[in-house]
Amino acid sequence: MGLLTGKYQASSKLGIDDVRGENAPDWMKYFKDGKPNPEWLNKVDAIRQILTSDGRTLAQGALSWLLTRSPQMLPIPGFKTVAQVEENCATLHLPLLTQAQMDEIDTILERPTKSVATAAG
Repeated sequence: MGLLTGKYQASSKLGIDDVRGENAPDWMKYFKDGKPNPEWLNKVDAIRQILTSDGRTLAQGALSWLLTRSPQMLPIPGFKTVAQVEENCATLHLPLLTQAQMDEIDTILERPTKSVATAAG
């Protein structure tokens, strides 16, 4: 939903025609009343250092999180510019997150902790 791009702040307001806007469905927990949910903005701040380790941008960290979860994962990131495509592709040249980093993120996000999948497993 874009929170991990780093471009949304507590004061951000989404357009009425945006699916995350004022008329967002009830299941939309990341945005409320057309604004980023403060609880989730705080969680992004809490995991920022982990995701940006090893020289990653926040978006690359989000992609690394997905790629680390499963070798069968095929993230389909959004992009609007060539620079964003290049940034996304550069993620493949960076190390995956460690099990300790994944566990820490799961704790912050209040997700059940799982072992990182391996290519062989």
